[in-house]
Amino acid sequence: MFVQTEATPNPNALKFLPGKNVSNSGPYEITNKENTHNELARNILSVNGVEGIFLGQDFISVNKNENINWEEIKHIVISLINDFYADGKEFVIGENTKEEVSDLSEIEEKIVKILEQKIRPAVARDGGDIKFKEFKDGIVKVQLQGSCSGCPSSTMTLKQGVQNLLCHYLPEVKEVIAI
Repeated sequence: MFVQTEATPNPNALKFLPGKNVSNSGPYEITNKENTHNELARNILSVNGVEGIFLGQDFISVNKNENINWEEIKHIVISLINDFYADGKEFVIGENTKEEVSDLSEIEEKIVKILEQKIRPAVARDGGDIKFKEFKDGIVKVQLQGSCSGCPSSTMTLKQGVQNLLCHYLPEVKEVIAI
């Protein structure tokens, strides 16, 4: 197996592409190895300098501490991914880990639909995800995950991309902020 890597806009995040399914239940972020029983996630989070991982459908985005060089940890992460799949495993996360959002107003449902259909695919290409959290008084609150979390260009993406798009389709939206 050949695990490829891909740069992201965040210099402290790298996308690892194993060429296999990673998450069968949607995007999933893990920032603390104590909060998961997943073998691969715990092993990657144990690597010195790794601060979090984000699992997409076909990639693993790894966030590192800015004081650590990618050359120090990249080969270790690739080795852990290779070992994981060499044991015959078909995916990293298979159970349903999605948070269900319920009791949304009509405008909130429209916001979520735009986020999922127009924004999430672009954000996933960069190794991240965006989740709707709240809409109140014209302000949409979202959570950025994966390589988008802590990315220097995420503020510009949020304001010029997400906010402009939501404001275009939904005049009720005045601002988008990340929490």
